Amino acid sequence: MFNSHFYKKFKVLALLAGTFSVTSFCQANDFQNNPQYANFKQKTMQSYQLSAEQVDWAMNGSKNLPNIINIMNRPGESKPWYEYKTNFLAEGTIQRGVRFKQQYADTLNRAEQQFGVPQAIILGILGVETGYGANKGSFVTRDALATLGFGYERRAQYFQDELAALIAWSYKDGVPANSIVGSYAGAVGYPQFMPSNIPKFGVDYDGNGHVDLRNSAVDAIGSIANYLAQNGWQRNQPIAFAARYTGNNPPSIISTDLTQPVPYGLLKTQGITPLNPIVKIDDLDLVNVIQLQESYGPIYYITYPNFQVITTYNKSRMYATALWLLGTEITSR
Repeated sequence: MFNSHFYKKFKVLALLAGTFSVTSFCQANDFQNNPQYANFKQKTMQSYQLSAEQVDWAMNGSKNLPNIINIMNRPGESKPWYEYKTNFLAEGTIQRGVRFKQQYADTLNRAEQQFGVPQAIILGILGVETGYGANKGSFVTRDALATLGFGYERRAQYFQDELAALIAWSYKDGVPANSIVGSYAGAVGYPQFMPSNIPKFGVDYDGNGHVDLRNSAVDAIGSIANYLAQNGWQRNQPIAFAARYTGNNPPSIISTDLTQPVPYGLLKTQGITPLNPIVKIDDLDLVNVIQLQESYGPIYYITYPNFQVITTYNKSRMYATALWLLGTEITSR
């Protein structure tokens, strides 16, 4: 089922070296004595039809990276909006986005037509995630996921599952697991897909017979559009509008769950209206209201279900707002 050419090649080399057994060599990793490792290995074998030796070999030489735990405990989303947005809504990023848009105009148009996802949103995700490929991450993905899977208790099972998906993908793709690099949280390539999402949503958009999100911007464009479409993107529907709030009880209008929109007419009676008087919203439109913090005080957006779809990529409302505004600015130039 899996392309294990590299595994067989290195196994032969190890045996020819004659100084150690393959089994003992494959067990040399920082996580082998973790009490959860045996269960992880067994589950990976069962889920992906791999042998114990294949799992150990993929984990060979893996290192614990304690700094990743520290990074996870102080995410960028802990900043207020007026600080957070400066990381992405910068002129340098916008200019890179404009150049990327020009270079891949045909692909962006094709993806928009095929999947119904505006190229502004595709451009926004690529800009926020990796600066259009300029910063795809430098952590060994296997080691990052193992560190989190065996050391970050709050989401340990999730990261163990992603580590298993990475190992399976590395065999299927025919690349050593330790050759894949990405973010501190285990995301990979231009679009920063987690390993389990690559086989689910990855698209061979350049037609070369291989999904390559690490090196192909064309595949990344198609894969992002496919991801959003499969997660419920509504073609030709709004995303969000800047809003004005004239009431005195903000918690009463701010959505706690973006998957549960309410009719705009109900929110309108509580004092929320579009900031731009030209914008007209039907009272029956199902929407949410979000609040962000500017340096001068709170600001508001009326958001549609497409905004919620963006948050399936990253649940942060600031993230979704930043990429939407970034992509909108790029496509306006």
